[in-house]
Amino acid sequence: MEPEAKEELLLRLRNIEGHIRSIERMLGDDRACVDVVRQTLAAKRALERVSQLLVASHLRACVGVGPGRDPDGERERAVQELLDVLHLSGRL
Repeated sequence: MEPEAKEELLLRLRNIEGHIRSIERMLGDDRACVDVVRQTLAAKRALERVSQLLVASHLRACVGVGPGRDPDGERERAVQELLDVLHLSGRL
């Protein structure tokens, strides 16, 4: 994984951790359900973005671009791995 991508992912995960702690505090403080739901949706969107960034990094690092880049079928296996993940996540 590219160092810049890794740093961005770690930063985003720390932000998500903050969202989760906020949800816990909100529940403990008996905050309005709508406010808690908004916070959970924000955490969900942030986690989805992490997944998108991971897929993009995977494509850049593992799949490659251009003719002649897949002589032993490695590109096809990486693509299939990606498709399997997307299928399991309900995105396909």
